[in-house]
Amino acid sequence: MTSGEVTTSATLLGEPLPIELMNTYGMVRGEPHDAVSDNAAMAAWLRAVEGRIRSEAGGTADSLVWDEAAVRPIATRLRNLRDALRLLAAEATGVSWPPAASSVITTRRDALDAMNALAPAWPELVWPAGEQPARMLRTPGTPGELALFLIAHQGVELFASPSRERLRACRAPGCLLFFLKEHPRREWCSPICGNRARVARHYHRHHTSPRPEPE
Repeated sequence: MTSGEVTTSATLLGEPLPIELMNTYGMVRGEPHDAVSDNAAMAAWLRAVEGRIRSEAGGTADSLVWDEAAVRPIATRLRNLRDALRLLAAEATGVSWPPAASSVITTRRDALDAMNALAPAWPELVWPAGEQPARMLRTPGTPGELALFLIAHQGVELFASPSRERLRACRAPGCLLFFLKEHPRREWCSPICGNRARVARHYHRHHTSPRPEPE
């Protein structure tokens, strides 16, 4: 990171990239918070996950530099993709809270159209002589669009695969994040949310007065 670059305020849980993008919208101190609300914030988030983008896209991503200039052409589309993913995730998990504050992605059809339009990426096998074979993602767009197309492509795979059945919304009070349930007892996105949920339950048990019996 160079001097003056900001760090992301998004919560990163080590989830698949589509879920990490979903989780750029959450709650901070009881208020909705968009961690990629402007180009600088979007660039900060992309820098935070760039190692995974490079790893999952293959050598195609080696030349990417995430600054505001690189992000400007894709920032709005990434936010729309985030809102599309969240709307579909809310439907898949049955949650009732608003998935995101979007004036563009407001219906299921909007979400499907947005994600499908942003997924023109395909894998190719590269196998240099004397080296190990590897997968490289190809896209008809610019290098900067690779992250956008990669996450959209992975979003299609997420919702069209059995992984969809493991997608969960965090059950902690005031949390708007999603995760893949890898353990049968996991109900929260993070240990912090788990602790908060247990504290809330304890408080409710010990500080809620029983209703008086009717006379």
